[in-house]
Amino acid sequence: MAPYIFMEKNGIHIIDLNKTVVKLDEASEALARIAKSGKKILFVGTKKQAQEIIADKVSKINMPYVTERWPGGMLTNFVTIRKAVKKMAQIDDMTNNGTINTISKKERLMISRTRAKLEKDFGSIADMVRTPAAIFVVDIKKEHIALAEARRLNIPIFGIVDTNSNPNEVDYAIPANDDAAKSIALILDVVCQAIVDGLKDRKLDKESAKDEDAEKAAAESSEEA
Repeated sequence: MAPYIFMEKNGIHIIDLNKTVVKLDEASEALARIAKSGKKILFVGTKKQAQEIIADKVSKINMPYVTERWPGGMLTNFVTIRKAVKKMAQIDDMTNNGTINTISKKERLMISRTRAKLEKDFGSIADMVRTPAAIFVVDIKKEHIALAEARRLNIPIFGIVDTNSNPNEVDYAIPANDDAAKSIALILDVVCQAIVDGLKDRKLDKESAKDEDAEKAAAESSEEA
């Protein structure tokens, strides 16, 4: 982290915020491009300071996230994870069509508990039907298992990297304090806005392509007439 440290004061390393801004801009541009392509970005932050912030901000932009325990094999054994998500959907179907009322009270209680556990572990990734195009990590030391899985699958890694971490372990390092809630929230605000902008560009491109197709079809119809 030496290139990103401005100075040391009373044994505490202070990050050069000018370099944080540069790296945050680089990461935001790359995330906007991924969002524009229509692919998913998985956010990971299981430390207490990050959980609520990620759940709040990332859910608003319809991206998947993990704030509870990282399920081993989330990426490398994604087929099994999808089975667990489908199990949750099957239980919902049983509830909606009334099938659950045909079984005993004890069985309903067991199924209800299973549903609650699945929701806690996988509810925030229910819409992730394939492995993500990238992952964004808060505290790369704590989420080392997630990093290892992403690297194994060559999935780009974006991460908030503090002075006790190695920025070379991620593709896009954002040097910042990963223990302070305000720091995490500020960076997530910028990153999420970049993704929103990417999604807007995607929508505009689709509308433009649709208009071009309509004009082309009208021109062809006119020529035939």
